[in-house]
Formats: sequence, structure tokens, C-alpha cells
Amino acid sequence: MDHHELRQRFAELTCAHLADACIRARVPVRCAPAPMRPVTPGDRLAGRVAPARHAGSVDVFLEAFERAGAGDVLVVDNGGRLDESCVGDLVVLEARAAGLEGLVVWGLHRDSADIQAVGLPVFSLGAIPTGPLRLDPRADDALEAAAVGEWTVRAEDLVLGDDDGVLFLPAARADELFALAEGIRDTERRQAERIRDGVTLRRQVRFDAYLARRLQTPTLSFREHLRTVGGAIEE
Repeated sequence: MDHHELRQRFAELTCAHLADACIRARVPVRCAPAPMRPVTPGDRLAGRVAPARHAGSVDVFLEAFERAGAGDVLVVDNGGRLDESCVGDLVVLEARAAGLEGLVVWGLHRDSADIQAVGLPVFSLGAIPTGPLRLDPRADDALEAAAVGEWTVRAEDLVLGDDDGVLFLPAARADELFALAEGIRDTERRQAERIRDGVTLRRQVRFDAYLARRLQTPTLSFREHLRTVGGAIEE
């Protein structure tokens, strides 16, 4: 899936749809930790991961921009630190000049107002005024992999972000996962429309039948029942 198709298809989906698709496809659901949010509410991004592990200096980002392709997303690993920012407006401006789609920062940013003025999507754990007060040795693989929470991502991964947070997908399975997500979206839209028309969700998913079946089979899960009736609200 090229970048144009990725952006076009994600425009009609959410990270929640794609997370549910991962569950259905038995692909690990790799979400960034919950505090990860866009600097500008409503911003969205979708692109290939361009990893960069921060060690106190901006040079690793500039080198990452040299390697990145148009539409990539700089994924910055600053260890989730909350005592310093590692990205400011100049880095974001340079990312835009390099043709990147946006940034995901496992750490903090600063220059919030200026970043919002640039208009390039940036997701981070929050803001703090101070920049780095350290300069650590740079890892040999600083441009090969980045950690975000419990997950390690690389250039063979895609990153998607919206108001719910950030999700990583294996690029090799993008077509499959997007097709599943689109099916889930369509089912949920139909369900929502029927609720508005007066048909409760309990009726749509035959919840009374589920309760009756559970009396006979106490181990029956609601998710198993949903699969028999075509429901998609849990995956």
C-alpha cells in the first residue's frame, strides 16, 4: 500500500477500527500508551515509521530526515522521559520541509503554539519548557528502531494517529487489516443508524438469545455470540 492509498483509506477510518481489525486478525494490538495525544486536537497522521532514538542532540533527527521518504512519520524514542522536551518547532518545521507526514514522540515537546502554527501533526506525551540538559552516547542502531511504550517499531511498520491516540501496524499486512477495519466500520455505521431509528443494539445483536444460550453454556462469551449474529462492536 503506497502512501497515497494509505492516507486515502485512513481518512475514512479511525485507529479504533484498525485496533479491532488487529484483534480479529490475531495481530498484536500495538497502541502507544494512553497519554499520547496530538498537540493540536483533531490532527491525524498515517505513514511509514522513520525511527530515531534521541540521546540529547538534534543531529539524529536531521540524519533521519536525510533517510526518510515523503510521507514518512518520524517516531522519536526519548524513553518516555518527562523531565525534558526533545522536539520543538524547528524540528517540526524541518520535518515538514523534508516532506514528512508528522511526528510521534515517546517523550515531551515544547514550543506548542509554534508547532500548532506549523500545522504538521505532532503526537507526544505532553509539553515542558526545558530542552535536554544531557548528551548521552548515541546507540549504533539509533536510526533503525524506536521504542514507544512497550513496543519497538521499525521502518517495516506503519503508524497511525487520531484523537484516540497512536497505533502501529505491520506494513506487510496493511491491506488485510484495512479491509477488515472497513468491514467493521460499515457494520458499526449500520448498527448506529438502526439505533437512531429505534432498533436497540440489544435487539440487533439478539442479546436475549445470548442470555438464554449462556444459561445452557455458562462458558459462552459475548464475543462468540456476536460472531454468530454478525455483530462487530467488540472487534
